[in-house]
Amino acid sequence: MPTRLEVFADISCPFTHVGLKRVVHELAASDGQVDIVVRAWPLEWVNGAPLEAAAVSVKIAALKKQLATNVFANFSEDTWPTTTIPALNLAAAAPDIDQATGLAMSLALRNALFEQGRNLGDADVLSSIASEFNLDAPSAEAHARVLADYEDGQRRGVRGSPDFWLGEEEFFCPALRLGHDDDGLTAAFDTEGFGDFMDHVWASTAT
Repeated sequence: MPTRLEVFADISCPFTHVGLKRVVHELAASDGQVDIVVRAWPLEWVNGAPLEAAAVSVKIAALKKQLATNVFANFSEDTWPTTTIPALNLAAAAPDIDQATGLAMSLALRNALFEQGRNLGDADVLSSIASEFNLDAPSAEAHARVLADYEDGQRRGVRGSPDFWLGEEEFFCPALRLGHDDDGLTAAFDTEGFGDFMDHVWASTAT
């Protein structure tokens, strides 16, 4: 049976977009030994309000400069969604097809938002993405699985997005080392922390 690697994350979190891509890339050669299960952690519920486009734009500018990454190529404040709940609903429905589709949908939604500049708050955009996976357009009201993920994350003490869980072991944002200085956000790829995280993942596949 494959190892189950869970990650609690919000679709609008730029740190998740970078970190999840890195984990997926690292596990691409695992030959199905690890299932990445992306679970909903709606930051608009955690914070009491959706992430604001201007604030996210500042973070993305820092990430692009300090990480030399192109994974935010077409990010636009003009198409920033006012809520991610419908998009999280779509992500929650995708695993009903199979686990691989669930992960593919989570990646596709983040790519649409950050790399294609599509508004995930637009029903037509979500309907188009859903149709690519032979799924129905999502509703605006929270899917039962989104609610269940949020409640489970609260029970576990999820610290933010992305928060990875390997059984009872927690690894918060293992791909990045984040901080702040007088100029604002500081970010770097955390080689040591990510290596330790991956060592735990690989070790779990051997048991």
